[in-house]
Amino acid sequence: MSSARHLLDSHVLLWIDGENQRLARTPLLGLLPRSSTFVSVATAWELAIRFASNKLHLRVSVSEMTLAYGFTELQIAFKHVEVAAALPFHHRDPFDRLLVAQALVEGLILVTSDKKLTQYGVPVLLV
Repeated sequence: MSSARHLLDSHVLLWIDGENQRLARTPLLGLLPRSSTFVSVATAWELAIRFASNKLHLRVSVSEMTLAYGFTELQIAFKHVEVAAALPFHHRDPFDRLLVAQALVEGLILVTSDKKLTQYGVPVLLV
């Protein structure tokens, strides 16, 4: 079994939960050991904002998705915020920048389809 640990970008979590056809070319759930796959609190925050502003429909909450798939919640720490603030502005989205920082600090592979995030030197699994 792989010792790799992964952090899911927001859109990847949504695809896993309801739009699996978007991931048809990558057997993603087979690649990700559930117990070493993380969902950031930043993802819950980002999706809650989009939900509250009627820009997104969620079947269930992010906490329920995380629990249902056996993923692990990743809290936001001061070190994550400090690293995010120091990142170059290759990407302006504060949630994506925080995910990059969390992946860097925690030694995680960021699972995303956003190629811009590879500019940060963080390990990325592009889907």
